[in-house]
Amino acid sequence: MRVEATTERVLRLLALLQRRPSWTAAELAAELGVTSRCVRRDVQRLRVLGYPVYAAAGVGGGYQLGAGTRLPPLLLDDEEAIATAVSLRLASGGTVAGAGEAALRALAKLDQVMPSRLRAEVRAVHGATETLVGPVAEIDAELLVTLARACRDAVRVRFSYTARDGGQEERTVEPVRMVTTGRRWYLMAWDVDRDDWRTFRLDRMGAAVPTTWRFRAREHPDPVTFVQQSVTGAPYRYVARARVHAQPDRVRALVPPQVGRVEDDRDGWCVLVVGGESLDWLAAHLARLDYEVEVLEPPELREAAGLLARRLAAMAGTVSERSV
Repeated sequence: MRVEATTERVLRLLALLQRRPSWTAAELAAELGVTSRCVRRDVQRLRVLGYPVYAAAGVGGGYQLGAGTRLPPLLLDDEEAIATAVSLRLASGGTVAGAGEAALRALAKLDQVMPSRLRAEVRAVHGATETLVGPVAEIDAELLVTLARACRDAVRVRFSYTARDGGQEERTVEPVRMVTTGRRWYLMAWDVDRDDWRTFRLDRMGAAVPTTWRFRAREHPDPVTFVQQSVTGAPYRYVARARVHAQPDRVRALVPPQVGRVEDDRDGWCVLVVGGESLDWLAAHLARLDYEVEVLEPPELREAAGLLARRLAAMAGTVSERSV
């Protein structure tokens, strides 16, 4: 018998064992169109390859694929591949807490080997699906996959980028990691032209194209910390620093990471760094923390806080007069 035929049959056997918990030798033989003796030989071939296939004798016995010390390659039929890819796309968009990055890596692997006809089916399902979440920046799934592969394979990427002033720029970067805040996706990368680390918003990217240039990984800051420092400071007109009389974890529970950064301080205090386009908004945001707050900078924020306090006092007085 040809080696190709044996290999194909062993792969079909593996797919059957992954489909349901237990099979008898007769059932497997019927599915494969071979004898029970041939099934036993193929089961042994799977064991040699490292697949833990268990056999139980007697009535109710049969073959069962067990859990080993490592995850074996999974064989998916068309429907399973489509369902898995759609689920991974949703998870990579942040609908599953903590699963975004892992889902994106898995999606990149699956997308690489998926036939074009199945890829079209996945796009159709994804395009017809809406997720009920808060306002988020929509990201093209193909862009996510392209950048995930570039991070994994350490290849440079070129893309067009919309700057804050609305101008278009061409950038070439060495991508390291993508970070999501739940509302937006960011790429941390080495900017080849500017010779420095940069953060890029994916919703401002367009026409990302991987190059054939592979780069050697260099020492880099922690991606999560780097992105958080960028998004809580650089994009905003004002950056406030305030001491908050509370444990850092309590403040982090109230302030999303894309809004502010919490730093440890002393004596039961922490420092909150938060950016905003308006001093009035920053004052209101700090006031709603329900903790004692001391504004460190900028000085203008103290004036905005005083104005807010007078407005609130006036509102309280008006309510009091009407209630008498």
